[in-house]
Amino acid sequence: MESIRTLIVGAGVTGLAAAAALSDGGDDQYLIVEADREIGGWCKTVKKEGFVWDYSGHFFHFKHPAIERWLRERMPGQDVRVVRKKTFISYAGRRIDFPFQKNIHQLPQDEFVDCLYDLYFARSSDVVREAPAPEANFKEMLYARFGAGICERFLVPYNEKLYACDLAALDQDAMGRFFPYADLTDIVRNMRRPDNSSYNDTFTYPQGGAIEYVRAIASAVRPGAIALEEKLEAVDLGRKIARTTRREIRFDRLVSSAPLNRFAAICGIDHDPSVWAWNKVLVFNFGFDDKGDRDVHWTYYPDRRTAFYRVGWYDNIFDADRMSLYVEIGFSRDAPIDMPAVRERVLADLKREGVVRGQRLVAEHSVVMDPAYVHITRASLAEQKRIATLLAARGVWSLGRYGRWTYCAIEDNIVEARALVATLG
Repeated sequence: MESIRTLIVGAGVTGLAAAAALSDGGDDQYLIVEADREIGGWCKTVKKEGFVWDYSGHFFHFKHPAIERWLRERMPGQDVRVVRKKTFISYAGRRIDFPFQKNIHQLPQDEFVDCLYDLYFARSSDVVREAPAPEANFKEMLYARFGAGICERFLVPYNEKLYACDLAALDQDAMGRFFPYADLTDIVRNMRRPDNSSYNDTFTYPQGGAIEYVRAIASAVRPGAIALEEKLEAVDLGRKIARTTRREIRFDRLVSSAPLNRFAAICGIDHDPSVWAWNKVLVFNFGFDDKGDRDVHWTYYPDRRTAFYRVGWYDNIFDADRMSLYVEIGFSRDAPIDMPAVRERVLADLKREGVVRGQRLVAEHSVVMDPAYVHITRASLAEQKRIATLLAARGVWSLGRYGRWTYCAIEDNIVEARALVATLG
């Protein structure tokens, strides 16, 4: 039986970052097992007919200059653009600046008045003197802070399309720092002096696609340390033995980025499967023979008649002369997907929304991301904490968006992996 000091499950950003951090600290006694034939997880890139697409819109928003610098040093010759984002909302035939709640003054006058009135009298607004009742879930939080007008025009329909669930099932803080909060003062001030800043005001993107960042991390991993097409099947926590599709491996410690519900089952941890919920996202990448809009990077679509919730323009990052789109459609985890029918509807909706105006489709790619967005609930938060404590006591850690069952940015996975390695010694 083989033995290794650190076994890492998954060669996505989290797993690779953990391995790279070990190497940077002088520890090469690790092995990464990856079920897929390629590294990257959901950060893979597809190149077809001159178009460069990711599995979804993976634009990087760095908060840590040292991490960005570390990555850039490992991407020689790669053109990496730093772009100030231009994002909008398609609403009733017009384009509204994002975020919606800070730009209600751009609505028709009667709708603006409705939204402002409801916002003013929302029970948690600045003008209410009594303490507001606790917000029990994400949907209640939205109505309590923004009122019915804003919620029913954008926040509720858009997020229901994104998560493909009843928002009342989600924890009130399900999106954490990524939700663009704004109070009454912010919103009124924005009418005269626009400030739509958010955590991702600027983003970076390499000409070769998001996979270039993944390859940069992988370049710091010990050669031969990644075992592709090797799936983890079982973990004996007591004996510290992992069984894969190829072998048994004895480990001292284990780091996993696999979805927590699946990993818990693999480890034989007793848990309630109903605690875990998520959606899946169908991504269409489309390449057209001519340019479309030039002044947009992505747009949100709350209209329930429109199949997709978001469209992104790759071609406007490098000012390419052909329109290159990613289109995202959310589905509940058990929903069947009729690919030909959805594709036909999406193409029709792109024309109706004015995204496609006579251009000819010349290349395409699609992928279903499952899981895509995890549903963060009170039950999932409690169960994640319980399982994490149990695993850590046995020298096992579950990290990343799916490993911690959380909402996070790609950079957060690198930060988390590095922080863990720093504690391992």
